[in-house]
Amino acid sequence: MEILFKVLLIIASLGLIAVVLLQKGKSAGLSGAISGGAEHLFGKTKARGLDLFLSRLTIGLAISFFVLALLVAYVVKE
Repeated sequence: MEILFKVLLIIASLGLIAVVLLQKGKSAGLSGAISGGAEHLFGKTKARGLDLFLSRLTIGLAISFFVLALLVAYVVKE
C-alpha cells in the first residue's frame, strides 16, 4: 500500500509541475510589471478554453498532491 501511494504521489507531483509550466504568465511584459494584477482583479475578461482547463487541472492536481502527501506521511509513520 505504501508503494502505491508513493507512486501516485510522484505521478501527481510530475503532473502538477507539467501543468504549471504549460500555463502562460498572467502578467507578461512591461505593462504587467507596471500595472501589477489590477487589470486581472478588476478586468471583465474570464478565462476560457485551454486556460480555464489548465487552471482547474492545477487545482485538482494540487489537492490530490496534498492529500497523497498526508496519506504517505501517515502510512510511513506506522
